[in-house]
Amino acid sequence: MRGPIDRITEGLPPPWPTIIDWVVTIVVAVGAVLAIKAWVVNPYRIPSSSMEPTLHCAQPAAGCQAKFSDRVLANRFIYHFRSPHRGEIVVFKTPQKAEQCENGAGGETFVKRIIGLPGDTIKETRGTIFINGKQLNEPYVKPAERDDRSGKWPQGKPKLGPHEYFMMGDNRASSCDSRDWGPVPRGNLIGPVFAVYWPPQRIGFR
Repeated sequence: MRGPIDRITEGLPPPWPTIIDWVVTIVVAVGAVLAIKAWVVNPYRIPSSSMEPTLHCAQPAAGCQAKFSDRVLANRFIYHFRSPHRGEIVVFKTPQKAEQCENGAGGETFVKRIIGLPGDTIKETRGTIFINGKQLNEPYVKPAERDDRSGKWPQGKPKLGPHEYFMMGDNRASSCDSRDWGPVPRGNLIGPVFAVYWPPQRIGFR
């Protein structure tokens, strides 16, 4: 069967049919990649130690535990079909108040864990997080990596609004997060991290 490109290029002298076929193939492939990055899956690099040891950043940066930074994939479409869940590691657009955080690490996006959901009341006591009065079980946070910044939380507002999320790094002592610059609006959330694709020894789903 002849394809549409064959019909369009019929009658053209060689090598034009081959050239046109290759150009169309490349354009379609590039377009597909850009579409996937924009709406389906996009790669991100872990730039700081705020998520150590769950996600690694690269030495010799302060607090980093690995030779290479983890490269992760975020699902950009799932939040169109469901709400974000507590405990998910999420890529989100950097809030304006956080732009100077971590010496600029992260650039236009941050990667943190969702701790508080809309309507939650958040409290921190000696490094332990309480949600609506109940202690939050956090096996991903090591005792040595906890700290207490409750006195610095912005605006003294522990209760989240209807479209706000409280984000924190697993490496609490080295994380510039919602304790410093407040909750993240729903519209800033890009999607949850679901896999590490680099370096090879770290490949796997998260």
